[in-house]
Amino acid sequence: MKRSLSCAVWREGKWFVAQCLEVDVASQGRTRNAALKNLREALTLHFEEPTGTILPNIERIEVNISAA
Repeated sequence: MKRSLSCAVWREGKWFVAQCLEVDVASQGRTRNAALKNLREALTLHFEEPTGTILPNIERIEVNISAA
């Protein structure tokens, strides 16, 4: 199944960054095309069904957060 997603691309120093606007996934590359190719691969992995063989332990932790 194909899905059309929006992304933002910008340059940071020598690297191009590509970020999907619908889901929290981003990637980078030395060229704009490389960054977009890497983002496509990252999104494919993001939407892949999990195939873990060992179930993870889900735990809750508490952290102190200071107000700014």
